Amino acid sequence: MNIDNIREDDAISVKFPPHNKLDYVLNWWSNIPEHLNPNILEIGSFQLRYYGLMYVVAFTIVYLLALYRLKNEKYEFSKEIIQNFFVWAIIGVLIGGRLGYIFFYNFRHFFNNALEIICPFDLTKGFQYVGLFGMSYHGGVIGVILISILFCRKYRMNFWHLSDLLSPAIPLGYTFGRLGNFINGELYGRVTTVPWGMYFPLDPTHQLRHPSQLYEAFFEGIFLFAVLWGLRKSKICDGFHFCLYLIGYGLIRFSIEFVREPDSQLGFILGSLTMGQILCVCMIFIGVFFLIICMNRMMTVLLH
Repeated sequence: MNIDNIREDDAISVKFPPHNKLDYVLNWWSNIPEHLNPNILEIGSFQLRYYGLMYVVAFTIVYLLALYRLKNEKYEFSKEIIQNFFVWAIIGVLIGGRLGYIFFYNFRHFFNNALEIICPFDLTKGFQYVGLFGMSYHGGVIGVILISILFCRKYRMNFWHLSDLLSPAIPLGYTFGRLGNFINGELYGRVTTVPWGMYFPLDPTHQLRHPSQLYEAFFEGIFLFAVLWGLRKSKICDGFHFCLYLIGYGLIRFSIEFVREPDSQLGFILGSLTMGQILCVCMIFIGVFFLIICMNRMMTVLLH
């Protein structure tokens, strides 16, 4: 990008010293969220958001990567069974993510406003469309795991094989979910003085903050995908990649939560730990537990 061709009205509304191009670019960067429109389409009170589109992109990417692995690696599943599974998985993510947010992050509000769990309209303002707010990643994971177990029982499939097929691909899809959060201007980081900090329009204090959505998109998404995809053919035992995903995501998310703003309705839960960090600790322990079981099972087979 040619800095000399940047027009001030295309960048930001704040005045900058014209002689300092680095400061000009950093200030332009810091105000990017204020110039992003989260809506693709608006019709009256109805809004079609990029966040919803990101879900479609995420599922499509994971699906295509799963088909690529079916074609090039030795898995016993057919293309049709994977297509069927993804219908179940989408339902699991949406229901699990929604219920996870309700129970983990905002139970009191939804207990007093139960209709908002499934109703996207504000009936107090004359049937105004407001959408459904609140999805939990950890709830989505729980939903997918439970529905995967049911699916595998119904079709007599090996759950560990299915989870190993999908786990290396999931982080790349997840990247787009965090980009959706960034476009929405939500789930921003804590106040900072780092030069790459950003101002988010939904922040009532309008302070410079960590762009934690971008941290998560890169480390929980692209970086974790690169690691797991690179290890996808290195199989120590059934369920190995699934366990690595649980442990890897849990460790990365736990670390990034230190610069992510806690949910306003919860704050810190245990000392300086957030709800997300507590759930990540559980995720890590579950991953380690499953990994020990899988490796013990493998050792038993080898010894006999």
